[in-house]
Amino acid sequence: MSSHPNAARITRVRALICEVVTAQFDEMDCPECFEYLDRFADLILNGADAAGMMPRLHDHLERCAHCREEFEALLAAVRAWQ
Repeated sequence: MSSHPNAARITRVRALICEVVTAQFDEMDCPECFEYLDRFADLILNGADAAGMMPRLHDHLERCAHCREEFEALLAAVRAWQ
C-alpha cells in the first residue's frame, strides 16, 4: 500500500495550522531569542527556574527547532568547558 502522494505536504500544512492556532500575541522571534540564549543557559546551569523566569524564551524554544538546536549546542559547549 503506497502513501498518499501529498502526505508530506498535508503533514506540513497541519503543523502550520497548529502553529497559527497556538501562537501567542507576544511571541518571541528568532533574533530576540538569540539575544537571550546565553542568559537562559546561565540560569539553567545555576539551577534556576529558567522557564519560569523567561517564559517567552522558553516558549520559543519549545516551538522553534532551529533555536532549540542552537541552544542545546550552546548548553553542551558550556558544560564541556566547565
